[in-house]
Amino acid sequence: MTVAARLRGHRRPVGAAPLVAADGQVIIEAAPPLTYVGLVTRAIAFGIDAAIANGVALITTAVVTLTFSVLSLPNSLKGVAVAIGGVLYVLWVIAYFVTFWSTTGQTPGNRVMRLRVCDGAGRRLIPRRALLRFGGLTLAAVPLFAGFLPILVDNRRRGVHDMLARTVVVDAPREPAAAREPRPRRPRG
Repeated sequence: MTVAARLRGHRRPVGAAPLVAADGQVIIEAAPPLTYVGLVTRAIAFGIDAAIANGVALITTAVVTLTFSVLSLPNSLKGVAVAIGGVLYVLWVIAYFVTFWSTTGQTPGNRVMRLRVCDGAGRRLIPRRALLRFGGLTLAAVPLFAGFLPILVDNRRRGVHDMLARTVVVDAPREPAAAREPRPRRPRG
């Protein structure tokens, strides 16, 4: 039987190197099943992320406001600056979530709560899908947060935004110390 025939139907984590025995046989490890995360854990993670994103925006606003207080600018220019600041805030929040979801699958809040956003097969999101998920997240919040209620009853704990983007939120346990790659040591001298 060829290696390709033995691999058919088996799913390895994306980017994982195949395991090879001493005799050259390819060894397949069964990937652990995905454990879906519920509403409360996700809400806490989102609260942490909101605090981080708004904290950065608040500090930036304070710096810009202090700068404008030193300069004498016409009121019309200050109004334009406020409008530009509002647009930049929205772009910042979108970039925050989309970047983290499409690179590591974990925002800082997700990392604290040990969860990860991925597609249905456990792979990381492409940026377009992460952007679609953010748009769906906004839509889910608009009607009095009703778009989050399906998380309570869906078998994969998906909200409207997850259904739109075909994503799931899964448990991401910390790696045991033995599984982590050791850090290379710098030579002394």
